[in-house]
Formats: sequence, structure tokens, C-alpha cells
Amino acid sequence: MPVGQRLKALRTNRNITIREVERASLRIAEARRDKRFSISNGWLAQLEKGVSKPGICKLFSLSVIYRVKFLDLIQLYDVDIDEIEKYEPVANPNATQLVSAETQNADFPRRLPTLSGSSVRRRRTSLMRSAGLPDGTAFAPDQDRGARPTSYGYIGLNDFTMYPLIRPGSLVRIDTEQHKLNPVVWHNEYERPIYFIELRDAYACGWCELHGNELLIIPHHSSPESIRRVNYPKEAEIVGRVIGFDARWVDNDSSDLEIRAQKRVRAKSNAR
Repeated sequence: MPVGQRLKALRTNRNITIREVERASLRIAEARRDKRFSISNGWLAQLEKGVSKPGICKLFSLSVIYRVKFLDLIQLYDVDIDEIEKYEPVANPNATQLVSAETQNADFPRRLPTLSGSSVRRRRTSLMRSAGLPDGTAFAPDQDRGARPTSYGYIGLNDFTMYPLIRPGSLVRIDTEQHKLNPVVWHNEYERPIYFIELRDAYACGWCELHGNELLIIPHHSSPESIRRVNYPKEAEIVGRVIGFDARWVDNDSSDLEIRAQKRVRAKSNAR
């Protein structure tokens, strides 16, 4: 049923005429001392025909008059405030960020920014708190993982910390049980533990060292990024150890990635 007809059904179920809605809304507007809360009978008729769209103030008045929750009226227009967290990574594609379980579904890869213009992968690194995995990744199924808690992180297009080992735009698998920096013997960069870190207002992915209360987030030696130093655990929390990442070695627009990496190198040199 079209949203206009559904609004009309709410009114008729309450046995309220359009004129009565107008008079009630005028009382609300007078009490609020704000004419934006008033609803004319002509406007309401257009709304119920689907010709016009309501503003937030008029929708508030309708929720009061119809005795319907304001959020329920909003949902009539296919707006669900429970999806705010779901779309945060889409709205902020340049930063590393945490992605809720609701965000991760079959449509998730199509909403991410890619390196090429029309379809865009996120530029912020993010974390998916779910054991499921979006379609279209290069991860093989986990046969032996059992019930180990696993999350998935997204390396934003502006995150060159582990480049070129882990390229911007990659998905990483995180073992959230390994959230402590335990000493590990490693012989090369592939064996050196990589961790996913939650900061105050961002996320990071990289090699880590703990010097007293100072956590060092160490970039790959070929990366244009610098070592980041944060107070631990006051300003940083280890989400878990990266135990895998998708094999995104070459992008269709890899030249764009290389250009941006070179720009970061130049900016880093100029800052010295």
C-alpha cells in the first residue's frame, strides 16, 4: 500500500476528518509557538495522495493526533533509525571504522567504495562484528575454526599502514580471542603478528609493540605511514589478531592507489 494511503488509513481508523486534523495541528502549533507544526487540510489531502512529503514538524503533529509513535511514522517512508550504524561506513568511506553485524549482508560489498569511480569502497578501515562474511571476498571457508569468535575488518582506501602487504580496500579476518600482545617468535613479515586496534575515534591495523603504557602501531617498512604512538589501554584497545586477509593484490585502478601512496610519501617528507 502506498505511504499516502497508509497515512489516510491511520486517520480514518481514528475517525478523524481532515478538518479535525487541521484544527488539532493548529493547537499544537500554538502551544509550540511554531507554525511549522500546523497542517492545512489542503496539504494533508496532497500528502494522502502521495503528492507531497511531510517535514519533521508536521510528522510530529500527525504522530500526536493519530496517537502513533513518531518513529513508526518515519518508517512508513522507508527510514529506519536502527540502520544509522549500518550506513555510517557508507557515509564516511575514508576512515577506518567499526561495522556492525547489521551492515554485513549480501548487499554489503556493493555499498563499499572501490578504487574505481562509480562503485566506491570505503576509505576508512572498519570492523564487522559477525562471523558471517559478505559475498565477493577471497576468503576460503573456515573448516577448523570451530566456535572461535571471529570478526572481519575493512581496510579503508586511505589506510596505507600495512601497504603493500595488506592493500587499502582489503578485508581482514580477526581472531578476537587474541586481544593481548603476547610475545611471539617471528622470522619474517608474514609471521609477525598484525593486530586490529580500536582507538578513541578511529580504527587501525598494523604491527604492534608495547613500551610501558605506550602502544606503538608500526606500519609496513614500505608504507608511507609513520609509527603511531598511543596511550594503552587508555586510548587504544586491541580488538584481536589478524589471522587472514583477502588476496586483493591488483585493482582495476591500481594506478590511483599508487598515486595516492606517492602523495602520502611526499606529504610525509614535507612534514619533516
